[in-house]
Amino acid sequence: MSSRLRSVLGNFGFQIIAALVLGVALGWVALAIGPAADDSPNWLATTLDTIGSSFVTLLRAIVPPLIFTAIVASVANLRNVTNGARLAARTLGWFAVTALVSVVIGIGLGLILQPGRHTTLSADQGYEAGRTGSWLDFLDGLIPGNPLGLTANTSAADDGSLSTSLSFNVLQIVIIAIVIGIAVLRTGAKAEPFLSFVQSALTVIQRVLWWIIRLAPLGTLGLVGHAVESYGWESLASLGRFAIAVYIGLALVLFVVYPVILRTNGLSITRWFRGAWPAIQLAFVSRSSIGTLPVTQRVTERNLGVPSEYASFAVPLAATTKMDGCASIYPAISAIFVAQIFGIDLSFWDYVLIAFVSVVGSAATAGLTGAIVMLTLTLSTLGLPLAGVGLLLAIDPILDMGRTAVNVAGQTLVPTIVAKREGILDRAQYDRAQAEDLFTEEDAAPVAPEPVGAH
Repeated sequence: MSSRLRSVLGNFGFQIIAALVLGVALGWVALAIGPAADDSPNWLATTLDTIGSSFVTLLRAIVPPLIFTAIVASVANLRNVTNGARLAARTLGWFAVTALVSVVIGIGLGLILQPGRHTTLSADQGYEAGRTGSWLDFLDGLIPGNPLGLTANTSAADDGSLSTSLSFNVLQIVIIAIVIGIAVLRTGAKAEPFLSFVQSALTVIQRVLWWIIRLAPLGTLGLVGHAVESYGWESLASLGRFAIAVYIGLALVLFVVYPVILRTNGLSITRWFRGAWPAIQLAFVSRSSIGTLPVTQRVTERNLGVPSEYASFAVPLAATTKMDGCASIYPAISAIFVAQIFGIDLSFWDYVLIAFVSVVGSAATAGLTGAIVMLTLTLSTLGLPLAGVGLLLAIDPILDMGRTAVNVAGQTLVPTIVAKREGILDRAQYDRAQAEDLFTEEDAAPVAPEPVGAH
C-alpha cells in the first residue's frame, strides 16, 4: 500500500465520509430485510442502533465535566485578553445578529413554501410530545438545584414499579461554571491552585474526548444506518416539504449568509470552509455541538488563526448558546408549520415574537442533540398546541444533522469575525487554512500563551 493511499485512508475526514456512505447503504439493506418474525427489529437494524447509540452515550457521559472545566477555564482566561469585556460583548452581539438573520430566513421560507398546507399529516395525527416548555420553565431551569446540575426523573413501569434516573441539566452547569469562573477572576492569586487544577482536569478530559472522537466514523455508520432504517420513505414523504424548507434555510445560512459576512470582513470564503470543515462534518454526524466542542476549538485556533486565549472563551460559550440551526431556522419554520396544520393564523407580532424567542432563548438548547426544548419554548410562547411537536418527531434526527452542522459552522465563524475586526486574527494562519488531519501534533506540548491585545 502506497504512503499516499495510507494517508488518505487514515485521514479522519475520509473515514467520516466513507462511514456516512456505508451507513446509508447498510440502512437500506436493513430496511429491505424488514422486521423479524416477532415484528422486532432485525439483527442488522439492532446492530446499527447499538453502535450509534453507544457512541452518543459516550459523548453524553463526557459532556458535564467538559462543560464545567472548559467554561471555568475560558472565563478565567479573559484575564489574559486586553479588553476582554469588549470582546465578550462583541461576541454576544454577533451571536444575536446572525441569529436574527437566520430566523428571518426561517420565517420567510415558512411563508413562501407553506409546508403545513402541503402535507398528508393532519392535526388529529399529533400527539403530546411528553415534554413542555415555557418561559417560566426556562427561567426556573437557570437556577441550579444542586452544585452538580443534577436532575432526577422518576417513572412508573407497567407493573407499578418505580425507577429513577439521573441526568445533568447542561444549562445549569453552564450557569454554575460561569459564576465560578467570575469568582476565580475576582479572587486573584489565591485562586491559582484551583484554576491550575481545573485547567489540568480540562486537559485530561479533552484527551479522553479525543479518544471518543476517534470512534466517530464507527458512530457515524451506526447513526446514519439506523436513521435510514427507522424512517425510510414513509416518514420523509409525509414531511417532505417541511424537511426541504428546513434544509433550504440551513443551506442559505451556511452557503450564503456566512460567506457574505466573511467577504464583507475581507476574509476568504474558501479558506474558512477548508479550515472549519472538520468540525462541520463531525457535527453533522454526531448531532452534538458540545460533543464537537474540542474539534470546533481546535480548528478555530489552528486552522482559522483565532488566538487561543480568546477562542477558549468564545468557542465553549458558542457551543452552548450559538444555535442558528436549532434555535433560529428550525423553530421559525416549525412554528409556522404547526400553525398551518392546526389552522391558526399568525399575526405580524407573532412573527416578531418568534424572532425575539430565537435571539434571546437559544441558550435553552444547551448544545445537546435535538431542538425540542427550543421548539416547545417557541410554541408555548406563541400559544400554539404543543401536540404539534409530536408531528415533527418522526424525522427529527435527519433534520438535526443539518441543524447541528450549521450551529457549529456559526460557532467557528463568530470568533473568527470578532478576532478579525479586533485586529487579533493571525491572518497568515487563516490564509493557509486547510482541513488537515485533526490528530496531527495531538501530543505536542502546549506553548504558554501570551496576552492578547485588542485594537
